[in-house]
Amino acid sequence: MTDPKREHWDEVYRTKAADSVSWYQPTPGPSLRAIDELQLPVTASLIDVGGGASSLVDRLVERGWLDLTVLDIAAPALDIAKTRLEDETARIAWVIDDVTVWRPERQYDVWHDRAVFHFLTEPEQRLAYRRALQTGTSPASVVIIATFAPDGPERCSGLPVQRYDAAALVNEFSSVFALEREWREEHMTPRGGRQWFQWCIFRRR
Repeated sequence: MTDPKREHWDEVYRTKAADSVSWYQPTPGPSLRAIDELQLPVTASLIDVGGGASSLVDRLVERGWLDLTVLDIAAPALDIAKTRLEDETARIAWVIDDVTVWRPERQYDVWHDRAVFHFLTEPEQRLAYRRALQTGTSPASVVIIATFAPDGPERCSGLPVQRYDAAALVNEFSSVFALEREWREEHMTPRGGRQWFQWCIFRRR
């Protein structure tokens, strides 16, 4: 039985250059700044949920991080990152899965998600995400999450999204996670468009 979500994202990465999609960043500046604020040792564990072809993992490898995992539903997206990283690929755990059905087998110090959660437009999808998040974190783990802001796009890559301000994200996660910081970011797309993102940093109680 085919998975429509997996087929959709596989097709995106098969038919579009990784640096042409709207969410592309030459350098993942907001993510790196958020991670730097945590002042964690390079032995800390980090998972990039929906990391796909993002260069965040490259930058963390350059900084000496030793325990990195990248999860994405689209194998072609991960293949792009693996090709780019060459000899460093074996140092990273690569997981091809849908986060809403994935069951983490370990816990991470940092859970990073730039632009996955806002695709979960149904309550049961968000509940499944939170289950994975709680399984994959422990007390004091940090969650860095970015979604489209209320004045961001209503759709992305042909799919509807759920937009959030900080209060709405707190409402989604506050039963287990405490908000530490929030900010807005204006993202410039490769075609020169402007998209507003809402960022939050949570810490598990």
